[in-house]
Amino acid sequence: MAVTPGQTGDAVTTRRAFPTRVVPPVELPASTSFLAGEAASRLGWDGVVLPEVTMLGRKVCVVAKLRTDVHAERIAVGAGPVTDRATVATWTWPEFAVVAPEPAAEIIGVLAVGRHWRTAMASAVPFARYGDAAVVLPSSAVMSRDYVDNCLPRARNYGIGVVSADADAVVTRDLASRSERLTLPEDAVSRWMNEMVYEQLLASYDLPVA
Repeated sequence: MAVTPGQTGDAVTTRRAFPTRVVPPVELPASTSFLAGEAASRLGWDGVVLPEVTMLGRKVCVVAKLRTDVHAERIAVGAGPVTDRATVATWTWPEFAVVAPEPAAEIIGVLAVGRHWRTAMASAVPFARYGDAAVVLPSSAVMSRDYVDNCLPRARNYGIGVVSADADAVVTRDLASRSERLTLPEDAVSRWMNEMVYEQLLASYDLPVA
Protein backbone atom coordinates (compact mmCIF):
# COMPACT_ATOMS: atom_id res chain seq x y z
CA MET A 1 0.00 0.00 0.00
CA ALA A 2 1.40 3.40 -0.92
CA VAL A 3 2.08 5.79 1.91
CA THR A 4 1.93 9.51 1.33
CA PRO A 5 3.87 11.98 3.52
CA GLY A 6 2.01 12.68 6.76
CA GLN A 7 -0.16 9.56 6.41
CA THR A 8 0.29 6.58 8.73
CA GLY A 9 0.38 3.16 7.10
CA ASP A 10 0.81 -0.34 8.48
CA ALA A 11 4.59 -0.31 8.17
CA VAL A 12 5.88 3.19 7.47
CA THR A 13 5.16 6.68 8.76
CA THR A 14 6.70 9.65 7.01
CA ARG A 15 7.01 12.84 9.06
CA ARG A 16 8.76 16.09 8.44
CA ALA A 17 11.12 17.07 11.23
CA PHE A 18 11.58 20.72 12.16
CA PRO A 19 14.60 21.98 14.08
CA THR A 20 13.80 23.25 17.57
CA ARG A 21 15.52 26.18 19.20
CA VAL A 22 16.66 25.46 22.73
CA VAL A 23 16.86 28.61 24.86
CA PRO A 24 18.75 28.17 28.12
CA PRO A 25 16.75 29.31 31.15
CA VAL A 26 17.70 32.58 32.82
CA GLU A 27 19.35 31.88 36.15
CA LEU A 28 19.67 34.10 39.20
CA PRO A 29 23.31 34.85 40.13
CA ALA A 30 22.68 34.15 43.84
CA SER A 31 19.97 33.04 46.25
CA THR A 32 16.76 35.01 46.58
CA SER A 33 17.55 35.96 50.18
CA PHE A 34 21.01 37.28 49.28
CA LEU A 35 19.75 39.31 46.34
CA ALA A 36 16.89 40.73 48.40
CA GLY A 37 19.32 41.79 51.11
CA GLU A 38 21.65 43.48 48.64
CA ALA A 39 18.72 45.18 46.89
CA ALA A 40 17.33 46.52 50.17
CA SER A 41 20.71 48.09 50.96
CA ARG A 42 20.97 49.60 47.49
CA LEU A 43 17.45 51.05 47.80
CA GLY A 44 18.21 52.48 51.24
CA TRP A 45 15.56 50.38 52.97
CA ASP A 46 16.67 50.11 56.59
CA GLY A 47 15.07 47.07 58.17
CA VAL A 48 15.12 43.30 58.51
CA VAL A 49 14.98 41.49 55.16
CA LEU A 50 12.62 38.62 55.87
CA PRO A 51 12.69 35.24 54.08
CA GLU A 52 10.65 34.88 50.91
CA VAL A 53 7.01 34.18 51.65
CA THR A 54 3.85 33.72 49.59
CA MET A 55 1.49 36.59 50.28
CA LEU A 56 -1.55 37.56 48.20
CA GLY A 57 -0.57 34.67 45.95
CA ARG A 58 2.84 36.21 45.18
CA LYS A 59 6.31 35.26 46.34
CA VAL A 60 7.97 38.29 47.92
CA CYS A 61 10.55 39.30 50.50
CA VAL A 62 9.38 41.95 52.96
CA VAL A 63 11.71 44.48 54.58
CA ALA A 64 10.31 45.52 57.94
CA LYS A 65 10.98 46.69 61.49
CA LEU A 66 9.35 45.60 64.73
CA ARG A 67 7.48 48.34 66.58
CA THR A 68 8.89 47.35 69.94
CA ASP A 69 6.53 49.55 71.98
CA VAL A 70 3.46 48.04 70.33
CA HIS A 71 4.94 44.55 70.63
CA ALA A 72 5.44 45.06 74.37
CA GLU A 73 1.82 46.17 74.75
CA ARG A 74 0.55 43.18 72.78
CA ILE A 75 2.66 40.79 74.84
CA ALA A 76 1.17 42.32 78.00
CA VAL A 77 -2.40 41.68 76.86
CA GLY A 78 -1.69 38.33 75.22
CA ALA A 79 -2.29 39.56 71.67
CA GLY A 80 0.24 37.76 69.50
CA PRO A 81 0.23 37.70 65.69
CA VAL A 82 -3.12 36.78 64.15
CA THR A 83 -2.68 35.38 60.65
CA ASP A 84 -6.23 34.17 60.04
CA ARG A 85 -7.41 36.53 57.30
CA ALA A 86 -11.11 36.29 58.16
CA THR A 87 -10.44 37.21 61.78
CA VAL A 88 -8.23 40.16 60.88
CA ALA A 89 -10.87 41.43 58.45
CA THR A 90 -13.27 41.97 61.37
CA TRP A 91 -10.83 44.45 62.92
CA THR A 92 -11.87 47.05 60.35
CA TRP A 93 -15.51 46.81 61.40
CA PRO A 94 -16.63 49.83 63.47
CA GLU A 95 -17.68 47.67 66.41
CA PHE A 96 -14.23 45.99 66.59
CA ALA A 97 -11.94 48.81 65.47
CA VAL A 98 -11.58 50.24 68.97
CA VAL A 99 -10.51 46.91 70.49
CA ALA A 100 -8.35 45.59 67.64
CA PRO A 101 -4.61 45.39 68.43
CA GLU A 102 -2.29 47.99 66.96
CA PRO A 103 -0.10 47.00 63.97
CA ALA A 104 3.18 45.80 65.46
CA ALA A 105 5.26 45.83 62.26
CA GLU A 106 6.51 48.74 60.20
CA ILE A 107 6.75 47.58 56.60
CA ILE A 108 9.57 49.42 54.85
CA GLY A 109 9.12 47.82 51.45
CA VAL A 110 8.38 44.66 49.47
CA LEU A 111 10.81 43.01 47.04
CA ALA A 112 9.98 40.57 44.26
CA VAL A 113 13.00 38.64 42.99
CA GLY A 114 12.42 37.14 39.55
CA ARG A 115 14.11 35.84 36.42
CA HIS A 116 11.92 37.95 34.11
CA TRP A 117 10.60 41.44 34.66
CA ARG A 118 7.00 40.58 33.82
CA THR A 119 6.82 37.88 36.49
CA ALA A 120 8.55 40.01 39.10
CA MET A 121 6.40 43.04 38.39
CA ALA A 122 3.20 41.00 38.59
CA SER A 123 4.33 40.00 42.08
CA ALA A 124 5.29 43.52 43.18
CA VAL A 125 2.37 45.58 41.85
CA PRO A 126 -0.27 44.55 44.44
CA PHE A 127 2.02 45.73 47.25
CA ALA A 128 2.76 49.08 45.60
CA ARG A 129 -0.78 50.07 46.56
CA TYR A 130 0.27 50.15 50.21
CA GLY A 131 3.89 51.33 50.16
CA ASP A 132 7.30 50.93 48.57
CA ALA A 133 7.86 47.98 46.25
CA ALA A 134 10.67 46.94 43.91
CA VAL A 135 11.74 44.13 41.61
CA VAL A 136 15.15 42.43 41.55
CA LEU A 137 16.25 41.01 38.19
CA PRO A 138 19.35 39.33 36.75
CA SER A 139 21.28 41.63 34.42
CA SER A 140 20.52 39.33 31.49
CA ALA A 141 16.83 40.18 31.89
CA VAL A 142 17.40 43.93 31.61
CA MET A 143 19.60 43.96 28.51
CA SER A 144 16.82 44.00 25.96
CA ARG A 145 14.62 46.40 24.03
CA ASP A 146 11.59 44.86 25.76
CA TYR A 147 12.98 45.93 29.13
CA VAL A 148 13.59 49.51 27.97
CA ASP A 149 10.35 49.92 26.04
CA ASN A 150 7.98 48.07 28.35
CA CYS A 151 9.42 47.34 31.78
CA LEU A 152 10.79 50.75 32.76
CA PRO A 153 7.68 52.74 31.67
CA ARG A 154 5.43 50.38 33.62
CA ALA A 155 7.70 50.53 36.66
CA ARG A 156 7.60 54.34 36.62
CA ASN A 157 3.83 54.29 36.21
CA TYR A 158 3.34 52.03 39.25
CA GLY A 159 6.12 53.67 41.26
CA ILE A 160 8.07 50.41 41.48
CA GLY A 161 11.84 50.37 41.91
CA VAL A 162 14.09 48.22 39.73
CA VAL A 163 17.35 46.63 40.86
CA SER A 164 19.52 44.45 38.63
CA ALA A 165 22.19 41.93 39.65
CA ASP A 166 25.14 41.02 37.45
CA ALA A 167 26.79 37.60 37.14
CA ASP A 168 28.78 38.25 40.32
CA ALA A 169 25.60 39.20 42.24
CA VAL A 170 26.65 42.86 42.39
CA VAL A 171 23.42 44.87 42.43
CA THR A 172 22.70 48.20 40.75
CA ARG A 173 19.69 50.40 41.24
CA ASP A 174 18.18 51.09 37.84
CA LEU A 175 15.10 52.91 39.10
CA ALA A 176 14.12 54.14 42.56
CA SER A 177 10.65 53.42 43.93
CA ARG A 178 8.35 56.41 44.13
CA SER A 179 7.37 56.78 47.77
CA GLU A 180 5.29 59.93 47.20
CA ARG A 181 2.71 58.13 45.07
CA LEU A 182 -0.88 57.83 46.27
CA THR A 183 -1.27 54.79 48.53
CA LEU A 184 -4.38 53.22 49.97
CA PRO A 185 -5.39 53.82 53.59
CA GLU A 186 -5.23 50.94 56.05
CA ASP A 187 -7.75 48.23 55.22
CA ALA A 188 -8.38 44.54 55.91
CA VAL A 189 -5.67 43.48 53.45
CA SER A 190 -2.97 45.77 54.86
CA ARG A 191 -3.84 44.75 58.43
CA TRP A 192 -3.52 41.07 57.51
CA MET A 193 -0.22 41.73 55.73
CA ASN A 194 1.04 43.46 58.87
CA GLU A 195 0.13 40.47 61.03
CA MET A 196 1.92 38.10 58.64
CA VAL A 197 5.03 40.27 58.77
CA TYR A 198 4.74 40.59 62.55
CA GLU A 199 4.86 36.81 62.85
CA GLN A 200 7.90 36.65 60.55
CA LEU A 201 9.68 39.36 62.54
CA LEU A 202 9.19 37.52 65.84
CA ALA A 203 10.64 34.37 64.28
CA SER A 204 13.54 36.38 62.85
CA TYR A 205 14.34 38.02 66.18
CA ASP A 206 13.55 34.81 68.09
CA LEU A 207 11.28 36.83 70.36
CA PRO A 208 8.45 35.43 72.49
CA VAL A 209 4.92 35.33 71.15
CA ALA A 210 2.16 36.48 73.47
